[in-house]
Amino acid sequence: MGMKVVDVRGAFEFSPEKMKKVSLFDSDNLFCDLYCLEPGQVQKVHSHEGSDKVYYVLQGQGKVTVGTEEKVVSQNEITMAASGEDHGVVNHTDEKLIMLVFMAPKPA
Repeated sequence: MGMKVVDVRGAFEFSPEKMKKVSLFDSDNLFCDLYCLEPGQVQKVHSHEGSDKVYYVLQGQGKVTVGTEEKVVSQNEITMAASGEDHGVVNHTDEKLIMLVFMAPKPA
């Protein structure tokens, strides 16, 4: 298997029903997805024991919850939810939100 190279901007996908996850890389150790949220869409607050998650905003801005805090994270900003911390995202704007999301180790 050769080196996989992905045109991230060409991989954006949206769904009118709910947040769209687009898998870019998926291994036994981690995953790397695009989260594409239309205005008003959410990733419900949840947690993963034993896995850390990183959110990097490529386009737009969203309200990100990590633990008991909620902050607006904007284009070119990055944040992380450590293992066991509650986390989620709300696109509270009227623009599309696109995030690059990494999680490791990958949950079982």
